[in-house]
Amino acid sequence: MSASNEAEAGSLQVVAGAPTALPTGVAASLSPVASARQTRLTGALVSLAWNALVLLIVLAGWQILTILINSRFFPGPIAIFWAFVDLAVNGDTGGRTLWDHSWASVQRVLIGFGLAVVAGVPLGLLMGLYPRVYTNSRVVLEPFRFIPPIAWIPLAIIFFSGMTRFAFLIFLGAFFPVFTAALVGVARVEPIHRKVGLVYGASKGWILAHVVFPTVLPDILGGMRVGLGAAWLTIVAAELAGGISLGLGRMMSNYAELVQVPQVVVGMVLIGMLGLVMNEVLLVVEKRLFRWRWQVSL
Repeated sequence: MSASNEAEAGSLQVVAGAPTALPTGVAASLSPVASARQTRLTGALVSLAWNALVLLIVLAGWQILTILINSRFFPGPIAIFWAFVDLAVNGDTGGRTLWDHSWASVQRVLIGFGLAVVAGVPLGLLMGLYPRVYTNSRVVLEPFRFIPPIAWIPLAIIFFSGMTRFAFLIFLGAFFPVFTAALVGVARVEPIHRKVGLVYGASKGWILAHVVFPTVLPDILGGMRVGLGAAWLTIVAAELAGGISLGLGRMMSNYAELVQVPQVVVGMVLIGMLGLVMNEVLLVVEKRLFRWRWQVSL
């Protein structure tokens, strides 16, 4: 073999052994997971930027309006911020911190809301699977759905005390959204899916766990989000009724009696932020569990 042939053969071996760089478009097409992750991250950052911009615009407009009105009963974001700092550092008039008030309200909401989910989901599934049970008991269930939880506060004060009172009231507020979501969701189950399971010898328990419940779960989570909002509405009204020393509603009521509006607004903002965090947690769970769902936009 000549020297030129040996050189060509050696160069071919080197080229064959070296990794070949793919074009950028090909490499991107070979990593759909990384591309989807990058798309989600970009979308999240854009959404965060827009939310921050909208928040800044609202706060700026609020502050300008406060300056124009010039009333001690219409505080601006700056005054509310310093009221928040004062409450966080020094506590309220009784020495109780914002953490104490916030944790008391969150604990009550979580207990009452948890009881509503534990009771509402099985009962909704039961009556959805056996419509005759729901039809024959509507005259008892439906009237309770239209009685606002606030109307139960006088009876709750008479019959209950402490955590039991708040759990009872929040349970009433959050139960029916969860129950109704589970009840209506059962009707969305495709009959063909249930029949396929029966053809292959699946038991009723297997169909319930692998067909009915996964189909109804998106509706249940939607009902839980609605019930969570009702729970916060109920706890604030219940705490405003008195008889306790801790809770954001109680703190707001105390400062309202002293006509200190910034501290009242601090309680309102905290309730909104705590509700937002809880709602976002449910949204994250929903997105994780139901990535297969279509998102329709215009």
